[in-house]
Amino acid sequence: MGYDIERFVGYVNEGLLCSICRDVLEDPLQAPCEHAFCTACIHGWLVHHSNCPEDRQVIDVSVLRPLYRYMKNDLNRLQLHCKNREHGCEMVCSLESIDRHERECEYSQIPCSNAGCTVQIERRNLDGHLAVCEYRSRECPNGCGYTILSAEDTQHNCVAELRTELELLRSEMICRVEEAKHEMESRLDSQRRHMVQKESVLQNEIEELKSQMSRVMSDVRSLMAAERQHRQELEQAELEKRELMELLRGLQKDCRLSTAEGSRKTTNFRPLTRLESAKRKPREVTVI
Repeated sequence: MGYDIERFVGYVNEGLLCSICRDVLEDPLQAPCEHAFCTACIHGWLVHHSNCPEDRQVIDVSVLRPLYRYMKNDLNRLQLHCKNREHGCEMVCSLESIDRHERECEYSQIPCSNAGCTVQIERRNLDGHLAVCEYRSRECPNGCGYTILSAEDTQHNCVAELRTELELLRSEMICRVEEAKHEMESRLDSQRRHMVQKESVLQNEIEELKSQMSRVMSDVRSLMAAERQHRQELEQAELEKRELMELLRGLQKDCRLSTAEGSRKTTNFRPLTRLESAKRKPREVTVI
C-alpha cells in the first residue's frame, strides 16, 4: 500500500500514483510499459495475474525495475504531514525523510517496555508511565535483593526466596562439579590411551634398536676378527721381509768376497799397454 494522498501538501503528479492502490508510490517498481506500482501492490497483483493492471501487457516479477531517477527525485521532494498529525504532531517534511522522523516522533504510539504491560503510549509520555506502571521492576523493600516484576510479587517471602535461590545455586554448582568431573575423567582416559599407544610405539622402537645394535655388534666383531687376521698376515709378511733382507745381505756379502778374490788374482797379470801391443805385433808378423 502507498502513502495516503490526503497527507501531502500541494499537487501530486498523476505519474507518482500507484496504478493499483491509487495512493502515492511507496517503495516503487516500474514495468517495461512504464506504469509504476508500490512493491507490495504489484507483488500481490502478480500472485493472481500475469499482466499489467493498466494496459494488460504480459509481465512478471523478473522484468520489474526501480523507478526512473527523475521520477524518484520528484517523489522524494513531495511534502507531507507526519502520520501522527491527529495526535498533535505538526511536522511537515519531505517523503525522503518522513520515515526517519516518524521513527523518532514524540507523538508515536509505542508499547510499554515492562513485561506483561499491554499499554500503548506516546513516546513523549513513556518515562512518566514507566514510573507508575504496575509491571515495573523494583527491588524488594526488605533488602533481600529480589526483583519485583509484578504487583503479585510484593507479598513474596524473602526467606523462602533466598532458600530457593540457594538451592538453585547448590544444584547448579553440583551439576557443574559433575560436568567438570566427567570432563576430567574423559581427558584422563584419553591421555591414558595415548600414553599406552605411545608406550607400545616406544617399545617397538626399542626392540628395533636392539636388533640394529645386535647386527652392528656382529658386524664389529667380524671387522675386528678380520683386522686381527690382517694384522697377523702383516706380521708374517714383515717377518718374511726381514728374513729375505738377511738373506739378501748374506748374498751381497758373498758377492763382495768373491769379487775381492777375483781382483787379487787378476793383479798378478799386468795388462799390456797399447804401446807394447803395437811393438809386439810387428814381431809376430815377422815371425810368421
